[in-house]
Amino acid sequence: MRKIQVTPEEQLAELKRGTVELLPESEFLEKLKESYKEDRPLKIKLGADPSRPDIHLGHTVVLQKLKLLQDFGHEIHFLIGDFTAKIGDPTGKSKTRPVLSDEEVIENAKTYSQQIAKILDMEKTKIVFNNDWLQKLTPIDMIRIMGKVTVSSLLERDDFTKRYKNQEPIHMHEFMYPIMQGYDSVELETDLELGGTDQTFNLLMGRHLQKALGKAPQCILTMPILEGTDGVQKMSKSLDNYISLEDTPTDMFGKLMSISDDLMAKYYELLCRRPAQEIEKILAGLKDGTAHPMNCKKDLAQEIVDYYHPEGSGALERKKFEERFSKNKVPDDIATREVEAGELKVLDFLREVEFIKSNGEGRRLIKQNAFKVNFKAHNQETLEVKSGEEYILKLGKLRMVKVVGK
Repeated sequence: MRKIQVTPEEQLAELKRGTVELLPESEFLEKLKESYKEDRPLKIKLGADPSRPDIHLGHTVVLQKLKLLQDFGHEIHFLIGDFTAKIGDPTGKSKTRPVLSDEEVIENAKTYSQQIAKILDMEKTKIVFNNDWLQKLTPIDMIRIMGKVTVSSLLERDDFTKRYKNQEPIHMHEFMYPIMQGYDSVELETDLELGGTDQTFNLLMGRHLQKALGKAPQCILTMPILEGTDGVQKMSKSLDNYISLEDTPTDMFGKLMSISDDLMAKYYELLCRRPAQEIEKILAGLKDGTAHPMNCKKDLAQEIVDYYHPEGSGALERKKFEERFSKNKVPDDIATREVEAGELKVLDFLREVEFIKSNGEGRRLIKQNAFKVNFKAHNQETLEVKSGEEYILKLGKLRMVKVVGK
């Protein structure tokens, strides 16, 4: 049994940082007190839908909180919804979600352990699959569980309400998703379940079913949705504003340095693993002007890179980044490309080295004087390259390449 050494009040203070809601807070504090008094870990649950196996920093907002609870000594149940994925989570959907096959679910679930191991101690993490108990339920069992939930309560869910008002179809199996997810908490006898704000209804369903089926009700902790690098939209691969855990140290550091100062404060609050008091001091310094935003952003980027890459990677990337901005110094590890002497078509070359995705993007950046040759703005779409000469091409603040004429 792992020792619970942090007091209930200290645990609560750390857990509340950056959260949206902890429901009911007083009830959870009592759970923490009982856990501390009896030296008994609480059962903590986080469910994951294996229909999307990739993890980016937006997902880690909840995972970081899970790691904190694990460090306090509590028992972590990372639940892979292999059974419920076959139903399809209707959360936030305006139409019925496609049902995954067994093969798709298994394939998507394979990468989870490897990815969450970047954050959680896997020796102290229990990976569970809800197919292990949900597939054993008989039709009578299902009817008994469904009898604890009213149709009107399900229609209170925002996405169902909108679809019902718009006369868009809602299929019966979609009603089963929150019920089955809630039953997972009954089976695991969960004390606390975590999730994003978009999962609040499902988390409360678990609490409701536990009460209805004679179990001690879980508390729920919801975390905010993290904006991506654009500072506007939810971090998402489809919006190309995400920072992946699989990004190279250079890409991860560069993307973090590109965020706005306002968003940086939120990233500090939600992504850092430092004690709450340290974060509060940093944020206070940013607010009253005693802390320099650029230095704080470098500290943040260095720290986060070190979370997901070998130790020292963050410091190395910081050094490389600072060299790029130090009197036009060229980094030692700059990429070098040989090109034929003569007229270089700039837009084609920038696409080739993946500095831009389209000619339109390149033209816009050139007009904004973001494209430089030997650190001087270059507003032409061609460049005359001479044999044996070197040229430093730079786009924006981070992308730099050396071109050598041959």
